[in-house]
Amino acid sequence: MSISPDANKPASDQALFDVERIRRDFPLLTATVHGRPLVYFDNAATSQKPSVVIEAERHYYQTENANVHRGVHALSERATAEYEEVRRLVARFLNAESEREIIFVRGATEAINLVASSFGRMAVKAGDEILVTAMEHHSNIVPWQLLCGEKGATLRVVPMNDAGEVLLDEYERLLTPKTRLVALAHVSNALGTVNPVRRMIEAAHRSGIPVLLDGAQAVPHLRVDVRELDCDFYVLSSHKLFGPTGVGVLYGRERLLDAMPPYQGGGDMIRSVTFEKTTFNELPYKFEAGTPNIAGTIAFGEAIRYVSALPWPAVMAHEDALLREATIALGTINGTRIIGTAAEKVGVLSFLMDGIHPHDIGTILDQYGVAVRTGHHCAQPVMDRYGIPATARASFAFYNTREEISVFADALKRVKEVFG
Repeated sequence: MSISPDANKPASDQALFDVERIRRDFPLLTATVHGRPLVYFDNAATSQKPSVVIEAERHYYQTENANVHRGVHALSERATAEYEEVRRLVARFLNAESEREIIFVRGATEAINLVASSFGRMAVKAGDEILVTAMEHHSNIVPWQLLCGEKGATLRVVPMNDAGEVLLDEYERLLTPKTRLVALAHVSNALGTVNPVRRMIEAAHRSGIPVLLDGAQAVPHLRVDVRELDCDFYVLSSHKLFGPTGVGVLYGRERLLDAMPPYQGGGDMIRSVTFEKTTFNELPYKFEAGTPNIAGTIAFGEAIRYVSALPWPAVMAHEDALLREATIALGTINGTRIIGTAAEKVGVLSFLMDGIHPHDIGTILDQYGVAVRTGHHCAQPVMDRYGIPATARASFAFYNTREEISVFADALKRVKEVFG
């Protein structure tokens, strides 16, 4: 999304989206904090959950709790059917070619670690390079550092400009015969930047280099089609997509996953085990050792059904309007600076106020019921790029309102008064 007005966007998009009706689906949005209505602007950290997701977890434990796969009794068969239906839902949601390309993990972090440990173990050797960008979350930096340290490879970093946009000329220059993988954020969690990932994937593929996209911040705001993107791996977390914590997805091309060794050993990822030899299971189970988060995965399916039923052009228009209004509101407060002004971004506003520590901003906002995130947002290299230790970050979802933006702006004015 762009933060500039878009004359081509039909006004009917906004009219189609009834935010007040949507808010009734999310019980925690009716909460009060310090006697004031909650304004939840911490969606980039985790999203709120609709009632259908909450009810799905309760229903599983109360009516069908059993382990999945291999059980022949009714409860196990029912749980297995529901669990595997979610895999099919995810495959359709991402437009994967096959449900065999969908691996359930604990979150985007584990998905990246899986690729680093398995693909990296297979493909990376001494002298090779892995390419990331300057705006990555720690989860898309540290696993590659560990791999590079183990293999004697080098982590290369694509720089960005002051607006928080990848320098594409530098990116293409850094793609060399030594590059074994590109790993980059689809959307920056600290800046809201939407990276030109299609162009970046095309450039990498011209040199036969596979690409992993960290989609944790993209899937709550954008419609993702892995076949259209042509990425090789895509990772996401349920809890940012209005589902439970402790569930995530790794999408991978089937031919790559087939060639990769298992990530963990244990139950369910095997065909047979003797003390002399183990034969591994087929995809996707080869990468799913042990009992999974069954209740969370089933509830995640409800989250996917929920977001898939939304009128997405209207959702995106609504979120774009929130971002524009919040950007304008911050611009009226003297001494406030937005960090990350990319031409294409989603609803994330990282900002500073002159002479006021971000933690103090967050503390005062909390007194007015406004929940924001303060700190380095697990993106310390981003903070280093701007020469700052931290920011305050307001991040929006489709259930936020223009009235909440006004409350936020008024609370920021109070912060100025307190520390003026």
